[in-house]
Amino acid sequence: QLGLSGTTRGKARRTTIADPATARPADLVQRRFGPPAPNRLWVADLTYVSTWAGFAYVAFVTDAYA
Repeated sequence: QLGLSGTTRGKARRTTIADPATARPADLVQRRFGPPAPNRLWVADLTYVSTWAGFAYVAFVTDAYA
C-alpha cells in the first residue's frame, strides 16, 4: 500500500544450518499464534544489523495478542 520494500546489500547469507540429528524443543503453541487474551503468548526474534562500527544485535519481544 505504501510502496515500501526491503533491500539486501550483497549476497544473502544463511547463518543457521540445522542438524537433523539434534533434538528439537517441543512446539508448545502448535503453530497457533492467535492467543485468546493479552499476556498469554509472547514471541521473540533476534537479528543483527550492520553499522559503520560493526554489527549491532537487536532483540524484539512482543505480546502475540497485540
